Formats: sequence, C-alpha cells, structure tokens
Amino acid sequence: MCTSIIYNAGDGYFGRNLDLEVSFGQEVVITPRDYSFTFRKMPSLDHHYAIIGMALVKDNYPLYFDGVNEEGLGMAGLNFDGPAHFFPVVADKDNVSPFEFIPYVLGQCKSVDEAKKLMANLSLVNINFSDQLQLSPLHWLIADRSGKSIVVESTQSGLHVYDNPVGVLTNNPEFPQQLTNLANYQSVSPAEPINTLTPGVKLNSYSRGIGSHLLPGGMDSESRFVKETFTKMHAPVGKDEAENVTNYFHLLHAVEQQKGLDEVAPDTFEYTIYSDGVNLTTGTFYYTTYDNNQINAVEMRNVNLNSSDLVTYPLVTEQAINHQN
Repeated sequence: MCTSIIYNAGDGYFGRNLDLEVSFGQEVVITPRDYSFTFRKMPSLDHHYAIIGMALVKDNYPLYFDGVNEEGLGMAGLNFDGPAHFFPVVADKDNVSPFEFIPYVLGQCKSVDEAKKLMANLSLVNINFSDQLQLSPLHWLIADRSGKSIVVESTQSGLHVYDNPVGVLTNNPEFPQQLTNLANYQSVSPAEPINTLTPGVKLNSYSRGIGSHLLPGGMDSESRFVKETFTKMHAPVGKDEAENVTNYFHLLHAVEQQKGLDEVAPDTFEYTIYSDGVNLTTGTFYYTTYDNNQINAVEMRNVNLNSSDLVTYPLVTEQAINHQN
C-alpha cells in the first residue's frame, strides 16, 4: 500500500509514502544522463534526462520505486494488486515492462503532456526482471511542476490514462471509482459546519474540528485517498523552501501507517518504510524513514550529471534526536 501526491506550492513537490511489511534495501539513486538504459523490447536510451529517486539497484540497473527527472517530471509506482494486468508482447506496440516504465518515461519526457504522447502506443508487458525478481502489480502517478498529473493503469481491458484533478493516488480500487467515492465526503470541511439539521435550534459543539467529523481515518487505500485529498486541498503555501518542505511532509505523514495497525499476515504488519519528495525545480530529494523523522536531503545537481555511472546514497535510518540540555 502507498500514497503519492503532487503538492503545488513554491517550486512544486512530488513524492510518496512507501507502505510495506518488508524493506528491499532501497536507497537514493541518481542516474546521470549518459547511463545506458537497456529495455527488453525497446531501443536502449544511451543519453537521456538525469533522474533522482528511490530505487533498488540490481545488477547495476536502478529499479525505481519513484523518481523525478531534471526537467521536473515525477513518477511513482504504487501497489495495485487485483486490477493490475500486464500483457504478452504484441508486434505493433511499444512493449515496455513495468520495471522499465519509470526510466522509459522520465528518461524521455519533460511534462505530463509529453508523457501522454509517449504512451499513445504503449503496452505494459509481462516480462520479469529476473526469476528472482518478479513483477509487482502496480499503477502509476505522473506529475510535473505545472501541477498537472495523470494516473496510468493497465488492467484486463487495456492501458488507461486518467487525468487526475486532485493530484493524489493510493491503491485499489481503480482510479475512476476513487474519484466517485470522493462525492460521499463533499460536506467535509476545515470550517465549523452550518447547522442545517435543526434550523432555529442552537446546538453546542463539544469540540473544534467538527467540520471534519466524517473524514475517514483507516489504513485502507480508499480511506487514505479521501483523507489525503482533503489534507492536500487545504494545505497552506509556505513562504520559503523550508516551510514548503515541512508542509509537504506533514501531508504525507497525515496518512502514514504506524507499526502494529495493519496486519497483513500473522504478527506481520505493514508500515510506512519511508516518505520522500523532490523539489521539481531544483531536483533536491528529501526523505524521512520510519526510524528517522529528520528530513534528509540529496542534491541532484551536486553530482556530475554527464557521467555514465550511477550515484547511490544509503538511507539514514538512525533517529536524530536533538538534546537541548
């Protein structure tokens, strides 16, 4: 399970929570412009836009969970178990495996509109990275620094690209149903509600925040979609980078999963392994982990982007506590 957002403030910020029961040894990975991306059924990309994001590097290949390129286009893959369906190779299609999909798009596109054009003849095909690394059932949020975003879902009925007016993605159900479900919560508000129940009769509120009383708070993906949409839509815009980054992480942490609350097997619990976000203008990558609430940063432009060698940064997972006395 996961949550991904585009936060339209300042330079714009894109990223996600990764919610799983096990970590894969992921790290911050910068892929420079001259690293050669090879694809199983498509021509290789020997020169492309530089990418920064969270990835597992296997056999010197960055398997990106999420990333942003130097032009400010971001992309994240989220669990979509059940509806997700990937197809056999078809001769007249652009056949791309899901594990290649993020570099395929981020390597070539500057914007959501360019990504749509690139995907016009796309088929996501059932080709595993290896016998040991099988494909994950995913769908994707793609967003750019204009604030525009889309959702890409490959199901039994084919490849679907949906405009995303709220800039939020979680997991199941399929995206159109997530949007339809939002209508059930149209009355949720950060303001005190107007009494339409008993006109002319004063009702005493027992608490602040009554306007959000019906907001769901479960760990399930539909509840997180509603809560994160509400939280993001009412988020303030900060006056500088530090304030915007702080606001951004509060948005993601509003739907983070704590250990012990989402049991996926006997005595096994899913939790938010990391939260990350990238400044879509500067390429600065920020992250927190479950065991380290401090916001850590990696600057993409502080490395040689004309290289052909991957640059990796292990996650800082030890808690940083500031002792004041």
